[in-house]
Amino acid sequence: MKLNDLTFYDYFRSSASYRVRIALNLKGLQPETVTTIDLRTGEQAASPYKAVEPSGLVPSFQFGGKTFGQSLALIEWLDVKYPTPRLIPQDALAALGVREIAHTIACDIHPLNNLRILKYITGTLGASEDEKLDWYHHWIKTGFDTLEALIAPHRDEGPFCLGKQATLADVCLVPQVYNARRFDVDLAAYPAICAVDAHCQSLPAFGAAAPE
Repeated sequence: MKLNDLTFYDYFRSSASYRVRIALNLKGLQPETVTTIDLRTGEQAASPYKAVEPSGLVPSFQFGGKTFGQSLALIEWLDVKYPTPRLIPQDALAALGVREIAHTIACDIHPLNNLRILKYITGTLGASEDEKLDWYHHWIKTGFDTLEALIAPHRDEGPFCLGKQATLADVCLVPQVYNARRFDVDLAAYPAICAVDAHCQSLPAFGAAAPE
């Protein structure tokens, strides 16, 4: 289904944008317009995008004369408006488990390791590349220790984080694993995470959303 009058501001390597691309694919939705904001050149911090999205962050949706950001908020909006398939279960307890995993990634891991933080660490604080990588690996491993403990008990319930259906948990997990591998984090200690990621990567909705 085409989302008429909706512009999706995207960047191929943004893990937050990656989440939204997966969610759109799982629901079979296609924004009318996809506009790339190049984070490498600082386009997100300059006009005209900064005038559209004051945070200067991607992803964002623009429709109805307004712009909305924050990947989890966008995905939850999609889930309410286009509920097939559901990424957040209707059952309150199941939804709590899904959000626990998603927020562990989106709130505890990703903010510490995104591009603007890494640039601040090396640029403003003067950290070396090795120190930056130590920082990155530390917070990935801290978060993945938690995720492994949350996901491992459910491995016999299905191939996804929490059962037989992809949820917001999987939508958030796959981009974070991509980032970990990109920065050469050793994932040997996280077999449950890797198993879920491998299954998701075999599905067209996830594969088509991956950074090229």
